[in-house]
Amino acid sequence: MNILLIGSGGREHALAWKISASPLCDALYTAPGNPGTARCGENVALDVTDHAAIIDFCRAKTIDLVVVGPEAPLVAGLVDDLTAAGIKAFGPTKAAAQLEGSKAFTKELCAEAGIPTAAFARFTEEAAARAYVAEKGAPIVIKADGLAAGKGVVVAETLDEANDALAMMFAGGLGAAGAEVVIEDYLTGEEASFFAFSDGTHVVPLASAQDHKRAFDGDTGPNTGGMGAYSPAPVLTPALEEEVMARIIRPTVATLKARGTPYRGVLYAGLMITAAGPKLIEYNVRFGDPECQVLMPRMKTDLVAAMLAAVDEELKSFDLRWWDEVALTVVMASKGYPGAYPRGSEIGGLDAAEAVENVLVFHAGTKQAGGRLLADGGRVLNVTSLGKNVAEARRNAYDAVAVIDWPEGFCRTDIGWRAMARENS
Repeated sequence: MNILLIGSGGREHALAWKISASPLCDALYTAPGNPGTARCGENVALDVTDHAAIIDFCRAKTIDLVVVGPEAPLVAGLVDDLTAAGIKAFGPTKAAAQLEGSKAFTKELCAEAGIPTAAFARFTEEAAARAYVAEKGAPIVIKADGLAAGKGVVVAETLDEANDALAMMFAGGLGAAGAEVVIEDYLTGEEASFFAFSDGTHVVPLASAQDHKRAFDGDTGPNTGGMGAYSPAPVLTPALEEEVMARIIRPTVATLKARGTPYRGVLYAGLMITAAGPKLIEYNVRFGDPECQVLMPRMKTDLVAAMLAAVDEELKSFDLRWWDEVALTVVMASKGYPGAYPRGSEIGGLDAAEAVENVLVFHAGTKQAGGRLLADGGRVLNVTSLGKNVAEARRNAYDAVAVIDWPEGFCRTDIGWRAMARENS
């Protein structure tokens, strides 16, 4: 098969690494890709917002399957356009992708299907939203309804923080994404992520992971796109995973099918494990980043075969298998991230890092220039390792981090701390 992968981040390098290992894959193209994906196939300079150009490329290269990595092309209807052109694509339609494209859409679906989630209210006027916040008190969660590149959620510890967030969103700080705001009750518990494949009717569980959102050690500093992750997440026991499938994932897929907008692709449930059980925080309609970087090394099953089963509505008899090892990834980011940061600093030592036992380095924000590897983003590298437990995986990953020569980069030194505490208790 000839396969086209859409995207350019660490998630896409992990997907490219896994897809290129499939016996079903004859040729892999990534648009636009990065220096890491170039090692797995061929990068192509396509504008991923130009659906006609993507379709033309697929026809020219006889592409058998398109895998859409990021959320924006999904919400923009790329899968719809590819399908209409007779090209198979892995990912939800524009209508089903509203699970991520609109927070209000997902909250209303939860209400309809009886899915456990935080109580919420929707607002299009700042004054009414401020009055609601004053009534509810803090802490409270303010969410922009639309896609905001990971910047649309504010967990406000005080009323001032909540009102500042409302002022920013309603003033257009997040563009059209903040024209409507969802305000949610604050949930107490431990966050985790759970993934499943859906073919529109049948659902197959993948695995759990836990992300680290804060920039600095001890879960301090500003929220980021994710500074590291590990899989599986011990907080999600097998019994809790089945509860998530029964009370959250399956009702979601069944409701979307009943509405005439079946969901096909990977479904990523962001969860809070509360004293009353798992509750849905949000849905993403693609693999997480950096969660994908710890799922792919653990997946024993051929990823391409699994994706085809989802696209072809054949998941009913499909089974996914996983290696027993723990996977852990450490994100190396440019100093200053998630605020302003410089670009263009040189990175060395990756060969030495990948020589560490059971280590993979996925590129997230890099570029090649004049034979040198340069930082070209906020989150730049994902140093990923497998181990028999979290302690071993973490030791391998940080051994690899130690030999990377990049003075302008930084990382957290405590990835996996919750799981380590469980292992040591």
